[in-house]
Amino acid sequence: MQKWRPKLPNPQTLFGKIWDDHIIADLSVDKDGSAALIAIDRIFLHERTGAAALSSLANAGRVPLDPSRIFAVMDHIVDTRIGRSDRTMMQGGQAFITETRDACKKAGITLFDIGDEEQGITHVISPELGIVLPGCTIIAPDSHTCTQGAFGALAWGIGSSEAEHAMATGTLRVARPKTMRVHFNGELARGVGAKDMILYLIAQYGAGGGSGYAIEFCGNAVTNLDMEGRMTLCNMATEFAAFTGMIAPDEKTINYLRGRRYAPTNLPDWGYLKSDEGAVFDKEIHINSTDISPMISWGTSPQHSIAAHDIIPENAPQSALKYMGLKSGQSILGLPINVAFIGSCTNARITDLRRAAAIISGKKIAGGVCALVVPGSTQVKKIAEAEGLDKIFTDAGFEWRESGCSLCFYAGGESFPEGSRVISSTNRNFEGRQGPNIQTHIASPDIVAASAIAGRIALP
Repeated sequence: MQKWRPKLPNPQTLFGKIWDDHIIADLSVDKDGSAALIAIDRIFLHERTGAAALSSLANAGRVPLDPSRIFAVMDHIVDTRIGRSDRTMMQGGQAFITETRDACKKAGITLFDIGDEEQGITHVISPELGIVLPGCTIIAPDSHTCTQGAFGALAWGIGSSEAEHAMATGTLRVARPKTMRVHFNGELARGVGAKDMILYLIAQYGAGGGSGYAIEFCGNAVTNLDMEGRMTLCNMATEFAAFTGMIAPDEKTINYLRGRRYAPTNLPDWGYLKSDEGAVFDKEIHINSTDISPMISWGTSPQHSIAAHDIIPENAPQSALKYMGLKSGQSILGLPINVAFIGSCTNARITDLRRAAAIISGKKIAGGVCALVVPGSTQVKKIAEAEGLDKIFTDAGFEWRESGCSLCFYAGGESFPEGSRVISSTNRNFEGRQGPNIQTHIASPDIVAASAIAGRIALP
C-alpha cells in the first residue's frame, strides 16, 4: 500500500483518495471513459471459486506475482456439522476442497483450512486477522467482500477470471463508480441496530438504489456502531446493488486492528482517510435514524422489508407474495416458523451471538422449531464457548456448529425441509436461496432468537 499524496487541489472523497492512490494507468481512453488499472493489495479466495482461478492460472503457464498478498479459506461449501471432514453435501464439493488445498500449496498461498484455528468465513476472518487495513484495496470472488469497507478499505467482489488476472499481475481494470454518501443521523431506538439500518435504507430506496455507486456511510448513528455493526452495514451494500460500501476509519477501527496477526505492529496514521470538507458526491441520502424500527423482510428481496409492526403493503408484488404464501395487509409478527438460523458473514460474529444468547438464556425453543447457530469463524466459536454461550444455545435446543457459510445459501448442498418458513440472520431472501421452496425472512439475530423461543416471528 502506498501512502496517499494529494494530486488534486479540490477536496477529495474517501473513495477518491484510495482510488487515486492505487491508479497505475488511466484508461480513460476506453469506451466507457472512466476506467483505470488499479493496484490490488490483497486477494482472498475460497474453495468454491479459488480452485478454478488457480487452476486456470496454472494452465496458462502463470504463477501468482506475490503469493504473500493472497489468502484462501474453506468456507462456502465445507460442511459445518461437528466432526466434519473433506466430505460435503454439495455434489462434487469434495473435489473443490482438495483441489483448492493442492493448488494453494503449489502456489505458496496461505490457506486457512478445515481444522485450522483461523478458519472461518472470508469476510469475518480477514478483519479478525488484520488482513484488511484502512486504505488498502482488497478483492475476493464473493459479492459480500464489501463488508471490509467498514475499515476504510476499498473492497469489492469480483469473478474468478478477474481473480486470476489480479493474482498474475497484482492489478485489475476497474470502471470507476460514481460516489454516494448516506448519512444516518439521530439516535437509534433501543433494539435497533445495523441490520435494521441497512434494511430500512434498501426498503426506502429499492434494491437497485445504490447501483453504480461506491457508498460512504457516515453520521453519528454510524460512528456510534461498534466495528462489527459497521461490518454488517457495509456487508449489505451489495444488496443495495452498490459497487462497495465504506466507512472512514477512526479510533474504534485502530483499536480493533491493534495486535491482529497480519496488522502492522506500529499502526500507521490513517487520519487522512476521510472525505475532505467540501468533497462533492454524485448523490447524497439523509436518513433520520430515529425513524428506524426493527425490520423484517416479508418478500423475496431485501427491499421487501418493513418495520416489524407494519403490515405488508397493498402494492406488494404478487409473485413475491405467492412464493412466500402471504397477502397484502398481513402482519409479519406472529407468523409461525419452522426454522431459526443464526449465521453468515452478515450476523454471526461474537457480538451477534452475545445478543442472541442474552435473549435465549434460560428459555427453550418452541416445539417443532429447528434452530441452529453457525459461528462466523473458529475464533468466534472458541470465544463463545469460553463465555458459555454455546451451552446457553444448546440448553435452549439450538444446534451448535463449526464455522462456515453453511445454510446462508443452498450452494453448499444442505437445506431445510422443503416448504419451511425460516427466520434468518443472513443477507438474502431470494427464491430458493436457502433451498427449494424455502421461505426466508431476514432480520437481526435478536429477532431470530426471540422468534425461535416464540415459535413465530416475534420481537425480543
